[in-house]
Amino acid sequence: MVRSVLALAAVPLLAQESLTTDPKLAGLADAYFTRLAEQHWKARAAKVAAIRTPDQVRARQTYIRETMLASIGGWPEKTPLNARITGTMEHTGYRIEKLLYESLPGFKVTANVYVPTGRPGPFPAVLGVAGHSDAGKASGIYQSGWIGMARRGMLVLAYDPPGQGERSEYWDPVAGKSRTGIGTREHTMAGTQCLLTGTSIARYEVWDGIRAVDYLLTRSDVDPKRLAVAGNSGGGTQSAYLAVFEPRLAAAAPSCYITSWEKQWAGGGPQDAEQVFDSFLKNELDFPDFLIAMAPRPIKMMTAIRDFFPIEGARATFAEAQRVFEAAGVRDKVDFFEYDDGHGWSKPRREATYRWFEKHLNGRDDEGVEPEIEVEPAASLNVTSTGQLATSGGSETVASLNAKLATKLHAARSATRGGDPASWIRARLKIEATPAAATARKMGETGRDGYRIEKLIIEGELPVPGLLFIPAAGTGPRPAILHIHGSGKTADAAPGGDIESMVRAGNIVLSVDLPGWGETARRAPGSGGYTGSYQTYMRGFLVGRYLPELHVNAALRSLAWLRARNGVDPGRVALFGKGNGGVVALLAATFDKRVQKVAMERSVTSYMAIANAPMHENILDIVIPGVLKDFDLPDLTRSLGSRPVWVIDPRTPMGGPAAAEEYKGHANVQVGPRPEGWSFSKVYANWLAL
Repeated sequence: MVRSVLALAAVPLLAQESLTTDPKLAGLADAYFTRLAEQHWKARAAKVAAIRTPDQVRARQTYIRETMLASIGGWPEKTPLNARITGTMEHTGYRIEKLLYESLPGFKVTANVYVPTGRPGPFPAVLGVAGHSDAGKASGIYQSGWIGMARRGMLVLAYDPPGQGERSEYWDPVAGKSRTGIGTREHTMAGTQCLLTGTSIARYEVWDGIRAVDYLLTRSDVDPKRLAVAGNSGGGTQSAYLAVFEPRLAAAAPSCYITSWEKQWAGGGPQDAEQVFDSFLKNELDFPDFLIAMAPRPIKMMTAIRDFFPIEGARATFAEAQRVFEAAGVRDKVDFFEYDDGHGWSKPRREATYRWFEKHLNGRDDEGVEPEIEVEPAASLNVTSTGQLATSGGSETVASLNAKLATKLHAARSATRGGDPASWIRARLKIEATPAAATARKMGETGRDGYRIEKLIIEGELPVPGLLFIPAAGTGPRPAILHIHGSGKTADAAPGGDIESMVRAGNIVLSVDLPGWGETARRAPGSGGYTGSYQTYMRGFLVGRYLPELHVNAALRSLAWLRARNGVDPGRVALFGKGNGGVVALLAATFDKRVQKVAMERSVTSYMAIANAPMHENILDIVIPGVLKDFDLPDLTRSLGSRPVWVIDPRTPMGGPAAAEEYKGHANVQVGPRPEGWSFSKVYANWLAL
């Protein structure tokens, strides 16, 4: 017995079959976007280096403002603020007014106004922009700054950004907390929906600040010529944007945000939805442009040496901005402060802010020493009775305002005016002219019972790894199916899986990994709490090459190769997509009019469903910026005419079952279920026979 056990132990375990084509393809999309980013950095650096005169500086400033404004969708109209004070708190040297105003109709902003007392006004006034703290304006570290400035005779209007403090937009009154998580998660949830309308959550954040300036100018105790903005982290972000967009500011002091994209790219990578502008790098913009736009008005960067916004990038940005300010004749109006600590509006950075504002708002030199400060419990600063707008009469949210805009755009979209359906997509995506026959490299072969699998890589702008499943029996040209799964080419490839059912029904099947999916996905997780897939998408967003664009191009090349392959009947080629892959299949079929039929399983039903969804998950990869200005998915199914489209087990943006009401009346669309346990043949026998 002992000898037999030892003998068995000596037999090596059999390795599982490998369906990987090339391990070096991991992170393919990120690497591609990085190459594009590097090209844009170099082109921008050359343009900025050529700036020599004040006129050239002004031309650059105009370009910065116009380009950034276009990328966030422009400004809404100004409407009544309906401002009111809901309470006051008296302190030695200052009082706190609890302010509620509407930056848009029904879009309420909760704010605290710190008003100096015991001295005459009018006062210089500072917009206090909170970073990504749960308590927003009432976070202790931010209160310290507001109080520090108020004690120095500066009026401060500190307000909650959307999704923070009293403005949670996903508030669960039973649980007493946000359904997503305060701050960055709320911003990403609403920010993704904003992309569908060609806008940005940054648009709403900056508009809150612009309207805060409007409010300050209604006050007799504010000097309209001495307005400034200060904020840290997410507040540093908004401070930088307001430096670009708000000409009424006399000074700015953004903290713990400004770096350079070259350093941030490989460091923390793309972060919050409001910190990533559409085609920002493609348009040859970078962090220094936030500073350049402020000239000749004074702006000072507050930085931390051990921040997750790289200090090397901050130093390089300051050096470039200083040279441009010199060209404008105001080199002393840009400055830089760093301290050897981590991210946050720590006391040294607050004191540097006081010094900067004392000099440029009050015209005096001061060391800016911050005295001992006692902050309030966050709840005592509540403007609302319950501590949340959601439970104190309600408010519009970024998501609700965006949904209204989506409805308006959708009603007037290009698809309602007819024309070539491919042109609707080309208005949003750059689609290649697909070659009649793409080329591929064979990377190996795997045998299975009744069929074999060729591993290959289809050549093109980006290589596309694929698995070609070929039935062993029979001769003559066969029908073929291009299989696209949002989780990659192997998701349905196991023995007994859906692809095997397609093959046993007599089809040649090509299953592919579109860029950023399957074996081409990045292996490392995202950084800073962001998923790797989110950061991949946003890298493409920054360089103006959207993931759906790469996906459609890859699908079209794969179709061209499959149709030209020996043994395939080119007149009987179908598209089958699962999850996000179903949306790509429909987009590709719109361009390739030779596709015989399409099936979409467990896919979202429409872009309007995403825009109207209370919440969503795992849909960013299929989001096309500005898509609702031109088309929606049901427009594409209708445009396929008589070509059959099966919508099986349709899904809501949260992944639950959907009714797919959008497809009622589409003669070529069949909507059906696929309950758990139902085999492929039970669901798709009739589709295969078409």
